[in-house]
Amino acid sequence: MRRLPSWQVSLVPFGVLTLSLVVVIKIFGADALLGGSQVCLLLATAVTAAISMFVYKASWNRLETCILDNIRAVGSAILILFLIGAIAGTWMVSGIVPALICYGLKIIYPAVFLAAACVICALVSVMTGSSWTTIATIGVALIGIGIAQGFDPGWTAGAIVSGAYFGDKISPLSDTTVLASSASGTPLFTHIRYMMITTVPSLAVTLVVFLAASLMHPPVEASQADEFAGALEAAFHVTPWLLAVPVLTGVLIVKKVPAILTLFCAAVMAAVFALLFQPQAVWAVAHPDLPASAYPGLSFWDACKGVAVTFYGSTAIQTGNAAIDSLIATRGMTGMLNTVFLIICSVTFGGVLAGSGMLRSLTELFARLAHRAVTLVGATVGTGVMCNVVTGDQYISILLTSSLYKKLYERKGYENRLLSRAVEDSATVTSVLIPWNSCGMTQATVLKVPTLEYLPYCFFNILSPFMSVLIAAIGYKIFRRKTEE
Repeated sequence: MRRLPSWQVSLVPFGVLTLSLVVVIKIFGADALLGGSQVCLLLATAVTAAISMFVYKASWNRLETCILDNIRAVGSAILILFLIGAIAGTWMVSGIVPALICYGLKIIYPAVFLAAACVICALVSVMTGSSWTTIATIGVALIGIGIAQGFDPGWTAGAIVSGAYFGDKISPLSDTTVLASSASGTPLFTHIRYMMITTVPSLAVTLVVFLAASLMHPPVEASQADEFAGALEAAFHVTPWLLAVPVLTGVLIVKKVPAILTLFCAAVMAAVFALLFQPQAVWAVAHPDLPASAYPGLSFWDACKGVAVTFYGSTAIQTGNAAIDSLIATRGMTGMLNTVFLIICSVTFGGVLAGSGMLRSLTELFARLAHRAVTLVGATVGTGVMCNVVTGDQYISILLTSSLYKKLYERKGYENRLLSRAVEDSATVTSVLIPWNSCGMTQATVLKVPTLEYLPYCFFNILSPFMSVLIAAIGYKIFRRKTEE
């Protein structure tokens, strides 16, 4: 390239993306993410490529290389996404999620439900190091409990996401935590301890809000929760033995078995338990057009077909309760295809932005405004959020933000842990708030709650970027290089 695009020119693709999204959302509404939004991303990508090639003489090979690098970076995330779809099907048909819902209804009181859901997801996420796994397993069960207790799905999903991303952010097992610390050159546990300064206050405020909302929630008749649990127990064989799969999955996580292998084993174990404890449900999945009363017993071929469909296809088990039927319906791995479509289009747009130099141009605009710690952190946080919006993937956002600001922090004399914390407070936690981001699309699909519906209640994720800037403005524990604590 002969020269770097100006920041004004760099805003043109975002203008195109915004205007096209407005049109698509107006036409398709909630169905915009089924393909319309992806077309908007590709259109913005084409505009970016045209400007960079014809005006700034960038080579197509350079742009294509950046696109392929981005797609390669999210390859494992796409595989994990498919496995989460398989878990959604197998854990539901096997009765694991229904069992968790039934037992949860007995031990979690409505007066503390939202706060308890947040704490439970936080603890599980700390132990697993994965917000995605936490939300796909415990989170799905908590959504069911929340519905039975009369809570709005948006509130419940907000509590689940808040807790899951708190744990993901501070767990030494988390890939985003390791990525943020390594990309900025900060020792892992130094990074985690430093994050506590902003993370703990954000969670404390979040729990206060959720506790207050739970206490103010109108009481629900016990008969409603009993009816919910009764319908599940009538459709599934609920037994404590089903809890063995979550326990064994936890053991694999503690043993630090790679996420892909852990999720695969969790899906296979659930499929075995489905054959052992829910043969009628497996038969119903194999024969969705036949009534449950026609069940003749589970043959070998029906078992094979039912398990296969549970992994990859749609499952619809009739309980007689419309709300429960909707909750326990799953779409398996094929249900994740729209999300994969969106991820590929998003990272394609992000790759062209990076390859064209437009993303760098916009970041340098932020950097020129950064004269003090608060403005530097503010610029970093703003870039992290912006990267989540334009690249559609938190991993790329973490790497881009860290690489773009690392030299600037060193030049300004600030320790790398300030950078790593600002990156985590923005790029990690806000990814789930963007409907076309891989995280936002995934959690909306898994929880069956649209991203924009749960966004206002993800208090931890919303507070974290502001808390990062606030602590920097106060100047609390902002250290210069070679300065003793």
